[in-house]
Amino acid sequence: MTHEPQNVVATQNSAHGEGHDYVKGSPHLRHPELRRMIADHLSDLVRETIARKGSCHVAEIGAGHGTFSDFLLAAGARVTVTEASRASAAMLTEKFAGRDDVEVFFDSTGGDIFEHDEQFDGIVCAALLHHIPDYVTFVGDLVPLVEPGGFFYSAQDPTYYPRRKRRTHVAQRGTYFLWRLAQGNYRRGLATRIRRLKGEWTETETSDLVEYHVVRDGVDEQSLETELRQHFEDVELFTYWSTQSPFFQKALGRMDLPSEFGLIGRRRTA
Repeated sequence: MTHEPQNVVATQNSAHGEGHDYVKGSPHLRHPELRRMIADHLSDLVRETIARKGSCHVAEIGAGHGTFSDFLLAAGARVTVTEASRASAAMLTEKFAGRDDVEVFFDSTGGDIFEHDEQFDGIVCAALLHHIPDYVTFVGDLVPLVEPGGFFYSAQDPTYYPRRKRRTHVAQRGTYFLWRLAQGNYRRGLATRIRRLKGEWTETETSDLVEYHVVRDGVDEQSLETELRQHFEDVELFTYWSTQSPFFQKALGRMDLPSEFGLIGRRRTA
Protein backbone atom coordinates (compact mmCIF):
# COMPACT_ATOMS: atom_id res chain seq x y z
CA MET A 1 0.00 0.00 0.00
CA THR A 2 1.42 3.39 -0.99
CA HIS A 3 -1.18 5.89 0.18
CA GLU A 4 1.02 6.73 3.22
CA PRO A 5 -1.61 7.93 5.69
CA GLN A 6 0.62 8.48 8.72
CA ASN A 7 0.77 12.28 8.47
CA VAL A 8 -2.95 12.42 7.79
CA VAL A 9 -3.59 10.42 10.96
CA ALA A 10 -1.38 12.77 12.97
CA THR A 11 -3.31 15.73 11.56
CA GLN A 12 -6.63 14.15 12.43
CA ASN A 13 -5.53 13.83 16.03
CA SER A 14 -4.17 17.39 16.25
CA ALA A 15 -6.87 19.20 14.26
CA HIS A 16 -9.91 17.10 15.22
CA GLY A 17 -9.42 16.67 18.93
CA GLU A 18 -11.90 16.77 21.78
CA GLY A 19 -14.63 19.36 21.22
CA HIS A 20 -13.95 19.73 17.49
CA ASP A 21 -17.00 20.91 15.54
CA TYR A 22 -17.16 18.98 12.25
CA VAL A 23 -20.29 20.82 11.10
CA LYS A 24 -18.80 24.33 11.06
CA GLY A 25 -16.53 23.82 8.05
CA SER A 26 -18.35 20.91 6.39
CA PRO A 27 -21.00 21.94 3.83
CA HIS A 28 -22.34 18.38 3.52
CA LEU A 29 -23.10 18.42 7.24
CA ARG A 30 -24.10 22.06 7.55
CA HIS A 31 -26.49 22.46 4.62
CA PRO A 32 -29.74 20.43 4.77
CA GLU A 33 -29.95 19.94 0.99
CA LEU A 34 -26.48 18.39 0.77
CA ARG A 35 -26.94 16.29 3.89
CA ARG A 36 -30.29 15.06 2.55
CA MET A 37 -28.78 14.18 -0.84
CA ILE A 38 -26.12 11.97 0.73
CA ALA A 39 -28.57 10.48 3.23
CA ASP A 40 -30.95 9.55 0.40
CA HIS A 41 -28.14 7.89 -1.57
CA LEU A 42 -27.05 5.85 1.45
CA SER A 43 -30.58 4.85 2.38
CA ASP A 44 -31.24 3.64 -1.18
CA LEU A 45 -28.02 1.59 -1.23
CA VAL A 46 -28.78 -0.04 2.11
CA ARG A 47 -32.36 -0.86 1.14
CA GLU A 48 -31.25 -2.27 -2.21
CA THR A 49 -28.82 -4.54 -0.37
CA ILE A 50 -31.40 -5.67 2.19
CA ALA A 51 -33.86 -6.43 -0.61
CA ARG A 52 -31.17 -8.51 -2.35
CA LYS A 53 -29.78 -10.51 0.57
CA GLY A 54 -31.84 -9.74 3.69
CA SER A 55 -29.19 -7.77 5.60
CA CYS A 56 -26.55 -5.08 5.10
CA HIS A 57 -23.23 -4.51 6.87
CA VAL A 58 -21.52 -1.22 5.98
CA ALA A 59 -18.09 0.18 6.86
CA GLU A 60 -18.04 3.97 7.10
CA ILE A 61 -14.43 5.11 6.82
CA GLY A 62 -13.67 8.31 8.72
CA ALA A 63 -17.10 8.69 10.31
CA GLY A 64 -16.40 11.90 12.24
CA HIS A 65 -19.19 12.17 14.79
CA GLY A 66 -21.46 9.70 13.04
CA THR A 67 -23.88 11.93 11.13
CA PHE A 68 -24.18 9.49 8.23
CA SER A 69 -23.84 6.47 10.48
CA ASP A 70 -27.23 7.51 11.86
CA PHE A 71 -28.77 7.46 8.37
CA LEU A 72 -27.24 4.07 7.60
CA LEU A 73 -28.63 2.66 10.84
CA ALA A 74 -32.06 4.17 10.23
CA ALA A 75 -32.15 2.44 6.83
CA GLY A 76 -31.53 -0.91 8.54
CA ALA A 77 -27.78 -1.43 8.19
CA ARG A 78 -25.31 -2.82 10.68
CA VAL A 79 -22.39 -0.39 10.71
CA THR A 80 -18.67 -0.53 11.44
CA VAL A 81 -17.49 3.06 11.88
CA THR A 82 -13.79 3.88 11.67
CA GLU A 83 -11.97 6.98 12.86
CA ALA A 84 -8.32 8.04 12.87
CA SER A 85 -9.01 10.76 15.44
CA ARG A 86 -8.77 9.27 18.93
CA ALA A 87 -11.14 11.91 20.32
CA SER A 88 -13.76 11.24 17.63
CA ALA A 89 -13.46 7.48 18.10
CA ALA A 90 -14.07 7.96 21.83
CA MET A 91 -17.08 10.16 21.10
CA LEU A 92 -18.48 7.54 18.69
CA THR A 93 -17.97 4.80 21.28
CA GLU A 94 -19.96 6.82 23.80
CA LYS A 95 -22.65 7.76 21.27
CA PHE A 96 -23.30 4.18 20.20
CA ALA A 97 -22.73 2.50 23.55
CA GLY A 98 -25.10 -0.40 24.13
CA ARG A 99 -25.96 -0.91 20.46
CA ASP A 100 -25.24 -4.31 18.97
CA ASP A 101 -25.57 -3.01 15.39
CA VAL A 102 -22.56 -0.66 15.64
CA GLU A 103 -18.85 -1.43 15.95
CA VAL A 104 -16.47 1.49 16.50
CA PHE A 105 -13.02 0.85 15.06
CA PHE A 106 -10.20 3.21 16.05
CA ASP A 107 -7.86 3.17 13.05
CA SER A 108 -4.65 4.29 14.74
CA THR A 109 -2.50 4.16 11.59
CA GLY A 110 -4.98 4.97 8.83
CA GLY A 111 -4.37 1.47 7.46
CA ASP A 112 -5.64 -0.80 10.23
CA ILE A 113 -8.98 -1.23 8.46
CA PHE A 114 -7.25 -3.11 5.64
CA GLU A 115 -6.46 -5.88 8.13
CA HIS A 116 -10.13 -6.31 9.07
CA ASP A 117 -11.02 -10.01 9.06
CA GLU A 118 -14.36 -9.75 7.24
CA GLN A 119 -15.90 -8.20 4.16
CA PHE A 120 -18.70 -5.66 4.04
CA ASP A 121 -21.75 -5.17 1.86
CA GLY A 122 -20.72 -1.57 1.33
CA ILE A 123 -17.96 0.98 1.94
CA VAL A 124 -18.79 4.65 2.60
CA CYS A 125 -16.30 7.55 2.44
CA ALA A 126 -17.84 10.98 3.07
CA ALA A 127 -15.45 13.97 2.76
CA LEU A 128 -12.51 11.60 3.15
CA LEU A 129 -10.62 10.99 -0.09
CA HIS A 130 -9.25 14.54 -0.46
CA HIS A 131 -7.31 13.99 2.78
CA ILE A 132 -5.55 10.88 1.41
CA PRO A 133 -2.31 11.52 -0.52
CA ASP A 134 -2.66 8.54 -2.88
CA TYR A 135 -6.43 8.34 -2.98
CA VAL A 136 -6.65 6.11 -6.08
CA THR A 137 -4.51 3.42 -4.44
CA PHE A 138 -6.46 3.89 -1.22
CA VAL A 139 -9.76 3.18 -2.97
CA GLY A 140 -8.24 0.22 -4.79
CA ASP A 141 -7.11 -1.17 -1.43
CA LEU A 142 -10.64 -0.77 -0.05
CA VAL A 143 -12.28 -2.76 -2.84
CA PRO A 144 -11.29 -6.22 -1.50
CA LEU A 145 -13.19 -5.35 1.69
CA VAL A 146 -16.43 -5.26 -0.34
CA GLU A 147 -18.27 -8.52 -0.86
CA PRO A 148 -19.16 -9.52 -4.44
CA GLY A 149 -22.40 -7.74 -5.28
CA GLY A 150 -21.68 -4.97 -2.77
CA PHE A 151 -21.30 -1.22 -3.20
CA PHE A 152 -18.85 1.66 -2.79
CA TYR A 153 -19.95 5.23 -2.04
CA SER A 154 -18.01 8.48 -1.74
CA ALA A 155 -19.10 12.12 -1.67
CA GLN A 156 -17.92 15.66 -0.89
CA ASP A 157 -14.54 15.69 -2.59
CA PRO A 158 -13.44 18.66 -4.73
CA THR A 159 -13.46 18.21 -8.51
CA TYR A 160 -10.11 18.28 -10.29
CA TYR A 161 -9.13 21.95 -10.71
CA PRO A 162 -7.53 21.70 -14.19
CA ARG A 163 -10.82 20.37 -15.63
CA ARG A 164 -13.07 22.88 -13.88
CA LYS A 165 -14.63 25.71 -15.81
CA ARG A 166 -13.07 28.96 -14.70
CA ARG A 167 -16.35 30.27 -13.29
CA THR A 168 -16.70 27.20 -11.09
CA HIS A 169 -13.20 27.57 -9.69
CA VAL A 170 -13.55 31.33 -9.10
CA ALA A 171 -16.94 30.88 -7.43
CA GLN A 172 -15.79 28.04 -5.17
CA ARG A 173 -12.50 29.56 -4.07
CA GLY A 174 -13.97 33.05 -3.81
CA THR A 175 -16.88 32.00 -1.59
CA TYR A 176 -14.51 29.90 0.52
CA PHE A 177 -12.21 32.86 1.14
CA LEU A 178 -15.13 35.13 2.04
CA TRP A 179 -16.32 32.52 4.53
CA ARG A 180 -12.79 32.01 5.85
CA LEU A 181 -12.38 35.73 6.60
CA ALA A 182 -15.16 35.43 9.16
CA GLN A 183 -13.43 32.58 10.99
CA GLY A 184 -10.54 34.59 12.48
CA ASN A 185 -6.96 33.27 12.94
CA TYR A 186 -5.71 35.73 10.33
CA ARG A 187 -2.01 35.19 11.03
CA ARG A 188 -2.20 31.50 10.15
CA GLY A 189 -4.49 32.25 7.21
CA LEU A 190 -2.13 34.86 5.76
CA ALA A 191 0.90 32.59 6.18
CA THR A 192 -0.98 29.80 4.44
CA ARG A 193 -1.97 32.05 1.52
CA ILE A 194 1.63 33.22 1.05
CA ARG A 195 2.87 29.65 0.94
CA ARG A 196 0.11 28.76 -1.55
CA LEU A 197 1.15 31.63 -3.84
CA LYS A 198 4.74 30.36 -3.70
CA GLY A 199 3.58 26.84 -4.51
CA GLU A 200 4.93 25.59 -1.18
CA TRP A 201 3.49 22.97 1.14
CA THR A 202 4.80 20.67 3.82
CA GLU A 203 3.61 17.40 5.32
CA THR A 204 4.28 18.79 8.80
CA GLU A 205 1.92 21.78 8.45
CA THR A 206 -1.60 21.06 9.70
CA SER A 207 -3.32 23.45 7.29
CA ASP A 208 -1.57 21.86 4.31
CA LEU A 209 -2.88 18.41 5.19
CA VAL A 210 -6.36 19.57 6.17
CA GLU A 211 -6.58 21.38 2.80
CA TYR A 212 -4.39 18.88 0.97
CA HIS A 213 -6.59 19.00 -2.12
CA VAL A 214 -5.78 22.71 -2.55
CA VAL A 215 -2.07 22.11 -3.04
CA ARG A 216 -2.57 19.25 -5.51
CA ASP A 217 -5.41 20.70 -7.63
CA GLY A 218 -8.41 18.94 -6.12
CA VAL A 219 -9.17 15.25 -6.62
CA ASP A 220 -9.04 13.53 -10.00
CA GLU A 221 -12.57 12.12 -10.17
CA GLN A 222 -11.99 10.53 -13.57
CA SER A 223 -9.07 8.46 -12.26
CA LEU A 224 -11.23 7.26 -9.38
CA GLU A 225 -14.07 6.44 -11.75
CA THR A 226 -11.66 4.42 -13.92
CA GLU A 227 -10.42 2.52 -10.86
CA LEU A 228 -13.95 1.66 -9.73
CA ARG A 229 -15.03 0.53 -13.21
CA GLN A 230 -12.47 -2.26 -12.92
CA HIS A 231 -14.34 -3.67 -9.91
CA PHE A 232 -18.03 -2.73 -10.15
CA GLU A 233 -20.64 -3.48 -12.80
CA ASP A 234 -22.20 -0.03 -12.56
CA VAL A 235 -20.38 3.20 -11.64
CA GLU A 236 -22.05 6.60 -11.36
CA LEU A 237 -20.11 9.86 -11.10
CA PHE A 238 -22.20 12.81 -9.91
CA THR A 239 -21.21 16.45 -9.37
CA TYR A 240 -22.78 19.35 -7.47
CA TRP A 241 -22.15 22.80 -5.97
CA SER A 242 -20.88 23.06 -2.41
CA THR A 243 -19.49 25.88 -0.30
CA GLN A 244 -19.27 26.63 3.43
CA SER A 245 -21.46 29.77 3.41
CA PRO A 246 -25.22 29.10 3.71
CA PHE A 247 -25.91 32.29 1.74
CA PHE A 248 -23.72 31.32 -1.23
CA GLN A 249 -24.89 27.72 -1.07
CA LYS A 250 -28.45 28.88 -1.71
CA ALA A 251 -27.57 31.78 -4.02
CA LEU A 252 -25.41 29.71 -6.39
CA GLY A 253 -26.88 26.25 -5.85
CA ARG A 254 -29.07 26.38 -8.97
CA MET A 255 -26.22 27.38 -11.28
CA ASP A 256 -24.06 24.91 -13.19
CA LEU A 257 -21.05 25.04 -10.85
CA PRO A 258 -19.86 21.46 -10.22
CA SER A 259 -17.34 22.06 -7.44
CA GLU A 260 -17.68 18.70 -5.65
CA PHE A 261 -18.28 15.14 -6.74
CA GLY A 262 -19.32 11.73 -5.53
CA LEU A 263 -19.09 8.18 -6.84
CA ILE A 264 -21.40 5.20 -6.52
CA GLY A 265 -20.15 1.77 -7.45
CA ARG A 266 -22.81 -0.95 -7.50
CA ARG A 267 -22.48 -4.74 -7.71
CA ARG A 268 -18.84 -5.47 -7.08
CA THR A 269 -17.60 -8.16 -9.44
CA ALA A 270 -16.06 -11.34 -8.03
